[in-house]
Amino acid sequence: MPVGLSSASVWPQPARAAFEMAADLGFDGVEVMVWADPVSQDVGALRRLSERYGVPVLSVHAPCLLITQRVWSADPEERLRRSVVAASELGASTVVVHPPFRWQRRYAERFGELVAELEETSGIAVAVENMYPLRPPNSLSRLHNGRFNGLSAFTPSPDPTEVGYRNYTLDLSHAAAAHMDVIELFKRMKDQLAHVHFADGTGAARDEHLVPGQGSQPCAELCEALAAEDYRGAVVLEVNTRKARTVQERMALLAESLLFTRRHLEPLPRG
Repeated sequence: MPVGLSSASVWPQPARAAFEMAADLGFDGVEVMVWADPVSQDVGALRRLSERYGVPVLSVHAPCLLITQRVWSADPEERLRRSVVAASELGASTVVVHPPFRWQRRYAERFGELVAELEETSGIAVAVENMYPLRPPNSLSRLHNGRFNGLSAFTPSPDPTEVGYRNYTLDLSHAAAAHMDVIELFKRMKDQLAHVHFADGTGAARDEHLVPGQGSQPCAELCEALAAEDYRGAVVLEVNTRKARTVQERMALLAESLLFTRRHLEPLPRG
C-alpha cells in the first residue's frame, strides 16, 4: 500500500520541494496539486523532478479549488480533461476531483457522464472526493444516518456517495469539517475506494489537515480497516505544515505523519 506526499503538504513551498522531501523521508511517491505554482502546471517539469529525485507521481489533483478557477482554463471540464492527460503522461493512476460547485450548472449537469467517459477512454481512475459545507463558524451541519443534510456550495452535496461513482477519494479532514462519521463513509465508499487523503481534524468549521493523531478523527482505526480490507490504492499525506518556521520543522511534521501512517497500516496478525 503506497504512502505518498501531496505537494499541498509543503505549501507555500513549490512542487519541487515536495519531490525533494518525499525522497529524503522515504515516501513512495507524490501527489501533484495543480495550482498557481507554474511547475505544478508543467508536465515536462514534473517529469524531470520525478526522474531527478526517483519519486513517482502517484496522482494528480485537478485544479478545482476556489483559488484555482483560472488555472489551465476557466472551463472546469477542460481543467479535468487536462488533469487526466497530465496523469497519463506522468504515469499516475489517479486523478482527484471535487464535486462541482452549485454555480457550475452546465458542468454539474454532465459531471457524472464526463467522469465515466474520461475513465473509460484513459484508464485513469477519476476519484471524486468527499467535501465539507461552507458554513459560518459555530453553526452545525445536520446529519441524517451519517450523511450531510444541509446546504452547501457543492451539488448535490459534499458527499459523493449520494450520487455514486466508480471511484472515490476519502478525505479525513473534510469528513471532520463536515461532522461526518469517517468510518461510516469508508463503509459506503469501500468497494469503490481508489484513493485516501490522510490527515486529522477536530470537527472545527474549517479544513484543518492536521498531522494524524493531533485531532479527533479515528486515523488509526481507518488505517487498520484499510489493511483488513486489503485496500490497493494509495494513502496520500495531505497535511498542513504552513506554520513550520524552518525546513527542519516541516520535515519533522512530515516524518511524524509518515511514521504514524505506516505503523497503523501494518496488517494485524491473523488467528
